[in-house]
Amino acid sequence: MSNDNKTLDPGMQQQLEAAAFRRLVAHLRERPDAQNIDLMNLAGFCRNCLSNWYMEAAKAEGVELDRAQSREIIYGMPYDEWKAKHQAEASSEQLAQFEVSRPKEG
Repeated sequence: MSNDNKTLDPGMQQQLEAAAFRRLVAHLRERPDAQNIDLMNLAGFCRNCLSNWYMEAAKAEGVELDRAQSREIIYGMPYDEWKAKHQAEASSEQLAQFEVSRPKEG
């Protein structure tokens, strides 16, 4: 931001965040070759994380949304269909890296 505009109007900030989120989801839909395990290993989140966060945000707003519905919103199709079309078997190296870098519960 420029020095002239030190703060964004909260409504505009929300619009920009929503637009960035929509672009992220569209980008992930365009890149099914980017496997969830690779995303987890490199960035610590994946499409499933986004769908969980979406579901949690809905719940916080009093909107009932189940896991299947939130995943379909993120994946652009039912999760089982996406897995059948795009998900590759994880290699032993990917799984080993995931065990090292997986988010710690707690």
